[in-house]
Amino acid sequence: MKVIFAKAILKKENINAQEKELILKAFKKGIFIIIKGNNLPSNSELIKIYMTTIWGARRIVFLIDTLTKNGFFLFYRSKNDLLGENISIKNNLFKEILKKYLLLLNSALRNKEYEIIEI
Repeated sequence: MKVIFAKAILKKENINAQEKELILKAFKKGIFIIIKGNNLPSNSELIKIYMTTIWGARRIVFLIDTLTKNGFFLFYRSKNDLLGENISIKNNLFKEILKKYLLLLNSALRNKEYEIIEI
């Protein structure tokens, strides 16, 4: 299994090395909730991971390739963030940012602007 971090999304989410390690650790545990999304690539689904850190509760979202089980990092937000408090397709902000981040991910994959971590 692999985790793919698009450089543009890491920058938008302001992820440092310590947070990246926490995200990887949470992903490895395999404890998540499948959530709905709009216009997802075929053979994919969105997952949400709940995490508690020394900085408070966090929400992580990945796009998962259902064939390879590889994870594409999308969001790392505080539970108190406008997006983090309601990561759901019913939240218009989530739908809007998800659309933008899927475009960023697609662009990063095309341009080979990503980091792959084997887990």
